[in-house]
Amino acid sequence: MELNNYNGALQKPVNSGFSAASTATEVIEGIDLTGKTVIVTGGYAGIGLETVKTFVSAGATVIVPARDTAKAKTNLAGISNIELEEIDLMNPDSIDAFAEKFISSGRPLHLLINNAGIMWVPLQRDSRGYESQLSTNHLGHFQLTARLWDALKKANGARVINVSSWGHHFSPVHFEDPNFEHREYDTLLGYGQSKTANILFSVELDKRGAAYGVHSYSLHPGAIVETDLKRYVPDEDLKKMGVYDAEGKVIHDPSTGRKSIAQGASTTVWCATSQQLNAIGGVYCENTEVAEPDLTGSDPRKRIHGITKLFGVMPYAVDAQNATKLWSLSETLTRTSFL
Repeated sequence: MELNNYNGALQKPVNSGFSAASTATEVIEGIDLTGKTVIVTGGYAGIGLETVKTFVSAGATVIVPARDTAKAKTNLAGISNIELEEIDLMNPDSIDAFAEKFISSGRPLHLLINNAGIMWVPLQRDSRGYESQLSTNHLGHFQLTARLWDALKKANGARVINVSSWGHHFSPVHFEDPNFEHREYDTLLGYGQSKTANILFSVELDKRGAAYGVHSYSLHPGAIVETDLKRYVPDEDLKKMGVYDAEGKVIHDPSTGRKSIAQGASTTVWCATSQQLNAIGGVYCENTEVAEPDLTGSDPRKRIHGITKLFGVMPYAVDAQNATKLWSLSETLTRTSFL
């Protein structure tokens, strides 16, 4: 019997033994990644950097493709088993160049962590005219995964992790106008669409990749204010969202999703390494566990101010028809195909 997560069939907790307060260090304990090769996009800041440090501590060799290589070199200084490369996820030629260099090395790729992302940006477009959040958060990673496909197959048990967000609640994928060419731009709708795309990509990639030993997972890391994602958001808005207290200090309360960077990276590391997920793919995870469907039907823009309710995966983000439709759209927009 074929197992896949179409329509959320596998969206049930597996009793991971971890929690919202678990850290990446706790999750990696006892796991040996010696001899494994890992790629982490955006692995030089925030939860990406914490993810890199965690994998290195377990013995892995980690490649960090970065847009800002100067910043990456500074942030990664002193960390062993790191290879720094250049990539711009909004530039298809840059993606191909990075992937070609890795493929030419002949190495298998055991873990691909599609972690890099942008949020809350004004309307920007890449050279193809694609909206920047969709381009960076999903299309760039779709193309990268396709170009690295031979290396993933060579690993005989690879995993592709797409870092999504609860922000997928803000919008499904707008298949008729994904790049805001015929509708008014709204940055949260753009972000939500891109994060829904991350989840749908994992659902479909896992189904198609299972025959090659490749599994895929998506996840919400938590509300983590100590990252670069907040650079476009006024502090007053962040206070209204409940991530700062009255004195402007960051609130850490993992029970409500407000996590530290170490806690935020835990679900990525768990998705990448947990033996409990060996036979379960394509699922969306949160709080170091497989998430349950969100069937509340309430307005996400109102819920974001009640941060304790920011849990679960929307049905449209695991819908079978949406998953296949996004795959076709992504191949068309990136002019890329694989499998």
